[in-house]
Amino acid sequence: MIDAVQSLVTRLLALLGIDPRWLAWATPVSLLTLLATVVLLPLLVARLPQDYFYREHRPAQPHSGHWLLRYSLLILKNLLGAVLLVAGLAMLVLPGPGVVTVLAAFALLTLPGKYRLERWLVSRPRVRAAISLMREKAGQPPLHLP
Repeated sequence: MIDAVQSLVTRLLALLGIDPRWLAWATPVSLLTLLATVVLLPLLVARLPQDYFYREHRPAQPHSGHWLLRYSLLILKNLLGAVLLVAGLAMLVLPGPGVVTVLAAFALLTLPGKYRLERWLVSRPRVRAAISLMREKAGQPPLHLP
């Protein structure tokens, strides 16, 4: 039975043009991403200011530090976001939390209209309920949502 499953997976991966050895690397990365998501997401949601999504536009951040450091960190953040985006798209067909990883990638990427998309997502009833539950478990007041 195991040989039949292994043969089927190998043929399916060959059909998709994926080297089976790559799957041995992608699976632990997918599991680590899942674990990091489960641990970090509630912490990040609990740290959000109560009025984070309430404003129409995100308030401007004051520039601090040297411009070279600021732009270097911005480039690193976007590179990490791009890597997560590629990994998340791969995880849509491989084992792992593909959708969550793609969302984490979008959170890191600097994109026009991102805040408007974030506000639209958190206004969805299921997302709103999940965020409220995470904040309640962390002992934080609920977010003021649009």
